[in-house]
Amino acid sequence: MLGDKLVKLGAGAILTIFVARILGASELGIYSIVMAWSAFLVPITSLGLNNIVVRQMVKHDSGHDAMTMLYSAVTLRLVFGLLGGGIMLLAFYLLYPSMLSGNNAIAIPVLFLLQMFFGFLLFEFYLNYQGTFRSSAYAKSIISLLSFACKLALLYSGFGIASLLLLTGVEFFIVGMAQYWLYRHKHLPYKEGEGRWPGYHPRWFNAAQAKLLLKRSSWLWLSGIVSVIYLKIDIVMLGAMAGTEQAGIYAAASRLSELWYVFPATLAARYYPDMIKTHQQGWTPYYLKLRRYAILFFSSALAIAVVMSVSAPWIISLLFGDGFASAIDVLRIHIWAGCFVFVRYLISQHLLITEQEPLSLLSHGIGAVLNIGLNLWLIPVMGITGAAWATLISYAYASFFFLFFARSTRSQLWQLLRARAPEAGSK
Repeated sequence: MLGDKLVKLGAGAILTIFVARILGASELGIYSIVMAWSAFLVPITSLGLNNIVVRQMVKHDSGHDAMTMLYSAVTLRLVFGLLGGGIMLLAFYLLYPSMLSGNNAIAIPVLFLLQMFFGFLLFEFYLNYQGTFRSSAYAKSIISLLSFACKLALLYSGFGIASLLLLTGVEFFIVGMAQYWLYRHKHLPYKEGEGRWPGYHPRWFNAAQAKLLLKRSSWLWLSGIVSVIYLKIDIVMLGAMAGTEQAGIYAAASRLSELWYVFPATLAARYYPDMIKTHQQGWTPYYLKLRRYAILFFSSALAIAVVMSVSAPWIISLLFGDGFASAIDVLRIHIWAGCFVFVRYLISQHLLITEQEPLSLLSHGIGAVLNIGLNLWLIPVMGITGAAWATLISYAYASFFFLFFARSTRSQLWQLLRARAPEAGSK
């Protein structure tokens, strides 16, 4: 799974470099803005169901009830994906009418509408629950690598941004269908003695189960939406306020900074079951383990930030050329946001374990408002470095400092610092 994420992020970073080198900062800005809007669509259409569905399915004794819940969730995501893609396209047209011209007028709508097939990724989560991990990860990695190779070939053949966007939409479709194909061939009977489930069809939709899923996932859904807003709004606002060229230069630096986020995301998912088990043993062992992980995550982010800050001029010049010199200051500021983002992955797991999901939504919501407000203030004054400062400040609050403003987390933070391992021989 880590390899799959590394492939995607690595391919994305390399593609950013080649787009910048071959097509220039302005075209990179257009590509980054469209992909930021595509990122907005992910939480809107996922409905926060990724982890909720399997958790609710396993509560059913009947395989038929479990199946209808899974298929109802898939139908929900397909429908919301189609509606969300249409709404996103309308909003994009109202804000960036000039971008929907030429070949982009075909590529951008196809990208947004084909993203609906990410609804089939729910089958991957069910396969993971049944113990099938590698097939799904291998399939996604192979598709990502083939898509990456095709995009590079198109760039070298003289094709523009529209071809990359169109191919990205096709990739969304293929990934979704590949997960469904693996599900049909790999999934096991729900219980011993039961048969394998029939293929997906909308007729299995159950309104009562769909309503239950939406109710259970509402906090995660809203949290995911505001999270993506405060993570991606900088590119969108730069494109609107400073132009696509400045957005492209900023995207070059931020891509190098965000490339590192794959490590805490994957490690936090890996440590999550261990944290749950330790929490069941008591608060002291749980806080000790949480503190150890937090020190590890923060130390790693700090080391990365120092190295990247020192080597920023050489990295930017080597990868993007002298035309992206203004990205050096952006990278030197943006990279420090990782110190807070790394720790936030652990904090998010802690909020889930301690059933404080509304606080996660609140922190992301305030972070989004803070990011938007700071961008409105700092971009006209400082340009792209202002957007970098806005990102750093909003990330710092939404990822860590919000803990001091809630009574429960403030108390837990103090207990985390005071926790001591029991002395040898003590009971």
